[in-house]
Amino acid sequence: MCLGVPMRIIAIDGFNARCEAKGVERAVNLILMQHESLAPGDLVMIHGGYASQRMSEEEARSAWELYDEILAADDPETVGEAATAACPPQA
Repeated sequence: MCLGVPMRIIAIDGFNARCEAKGVERAVNLILMQHESLAPGDLVMIHGGYASQRMSEEEARSAWELYDEILAADDPETVGEAATAACPPQA
């Protein structure tokens, strides 16, 4: 999923979860992953308030490194290049 955010599940209540990333907590809907066995501590990709896929520690770390690079960029052209690398145009 394009430009989703990796977050760690901290609590689950039915199809709702409380997730955390970089000190920020969010309510997340798990309905798209209803056939997955998720537990607190799992990492998931969040997009539009929904968890869409499970992630490994390495995948989450790589995503956050890219997002940190995008946020640190001062040059708008550089931000565009980094965003294109994160989500290449579909053919």
